[in-house]
Amino acid sequence: MRSTFSGLEIAKRSLFAQQTALQTTGHNISNANTKGYTRQVVNLVASRPLEAVGMTSSALPGQIGQGVEFDHINRIREKFLDNQFYNENKNYGEWSVRQDTLEKLETIVNEPSDTSIRTVMEKFWNSWQELSKAPENLTARAVVKENALALTDAFNHVSNQLSDLNSDLTENITVKATQIDTTLNQIVSLNKEIRRIEGLGNDANDLRDQRDVLVDDLSKMINVTVTDTANGYNISMGGTPLVTGINLEATVDSDFLVDASSSGELASGEVRGLIDSRDKIVTSFQKQLDTMVKTMAEGDVKVTLPAGTVLRGGTDLNPGATPVTLSADTEVTVKGINGLHQLGYTLNGDITSPGEPFFTLKDGATEFSAASITVNPKIVKNVENIASSLRTYYDDVDKATKVVKGNNGLALLMSGLSTKDFNFDPANTGDTVLNGGTVDEFFRAFVGEIGVQSQEAQRQASNQKLLVDQVDSRRQSVSGVSLDEEMANMIKYQHAYNAAARAMTTFDECLDKIINSMGVVGR
Repeated sequence: MRSTFSGLEIAKRSLFAQQTALQTTGHNISNANTKGYTRQVVNLVASRPLEAVGMTSSALPGQIGQGVEFDHINRIREKFLDNQFYNENKNYGEWSVRQDTLEKLETIVNEPSDTSIRTVMEKFWNSWQELSKAPENLTARAVVKENALALTDAFNHVSNQLSDLNSDLTENITVKATQIDTTLNQIVSLNKEIRRIEGLGNDANDLRDQRDVLVDDLSKMINVTVTDTANGYNISMGGTPLVTGINLEATVDSDFLVDASSSGELASGEVRGLIDSRDKIVTSFQKQLDTMVKTMAEGDVKVTLPAGTVLRGGTDLNPGATPVTLSADTEVTVKGINGLHQLGYTLNGDITSPGEPFFTLKDGATEFSAASITVNPKIVKNVENIASSLRTYYDDVDKATKVVKGNNGLALLMSGLSTKDFNFDPANTGDTVLNGGTVDEFFRAFVGEIGVQSQEAQRQASNQKLLVDQVDSRRQSVSGVSLDEEMANMIKYQHAYNAAARAMTTFDECLDKIINSMGVVGR
């Protein structure tokens, strides 16, 4: 025997199911522009059919259908595309940071320009050339001093900018560490809430979307591996577990990230880019600049002393030895600008004391670097202390040896240092961009190296951005909300809802006929 009221129950289930589908469609449309939102679909299934009720098995064929109901509201998401996105996003994060750092280095170097170090060095060499034309001219000497001060100031300024950039990178590593630690704690909290909600038989779709957005952001900062388990996401960095379901396995700070980078667990991502930028790119550039400054000030370089040169230290260049006058052009090795300057004679006429170095160290410094180099304070105070002569003569009237103040031998040799080959790597470490060459060649070499690295970083970042966008586009084609599709679904579910309502009205009319119109004969 069939149930009299089963038709109403079928219509009611249909109304509820289509109403839920309409509400879900409205939810999709509302979140069409929400970051990380995943399209949701109501899973409609036929209700369990029932056999006709009776004392014995029904002789009617088949079972009686009970309409429709929904068992889940599913997120349309493909895990394979998520993993692809994580893999590409970590590389994009690393190369974007490298690109940013190298662009900042290019700005600091500012080559080529009228205010760059190379331009200042060229003016410094040229000022010695001008001094050679008038060795006794105090104005020409003042120009040498001012250009020397400009050169050391340029070195000091670039070094300070590199130190500031290094500090900025260190601070950014700390900021990223805080972001990562906060993100991991949020993921753990979401794992707990999702497990609680889904343990009650409900769907925590929106919370899952929030968690996936956090993992997307995390994948750009560090390399992560994500595994979905019954207790939530397990997240690891290389072989280091960070989150296991509802448990936080690591507290992330800057030291933790630096150690992970050293061990290879942190292999890519923005943080790896920051660490490599600080410890490799900026440090390498700073080291190259310091090497150039140190070599220019006191590095080995060969010069040819002209015949007639009077060496106050003798042919072995040792101070205190008997002065020797060279009878022929002689090639010697001096210790950079300082070593050559100490061979010359100044306008003050002192021929007995050792010559003064042209460059000195700032207070507290122990060796020459871009940050520590400065012009000898004695030269800054009195330009007559700039050596330009290599000759002396005996004054028969005063019965004394005096400096030939008009001699320009040293000034010419100083200006010629711009074309001399220096030894930038006397210990043969292989860490310098050039082992030997002129100062200008060395500077152009490591500036060119920065340019090449910057172009490579820009190319890699652009390529990775394209890959990330491509994967994300594929992911959006699966998980994103299509307004056209949702509008079509809305019309479909609306018509189904209206039909279910009409069916309920029909069943109601049938019952009204049975209840109010049957059994009235004979009344």
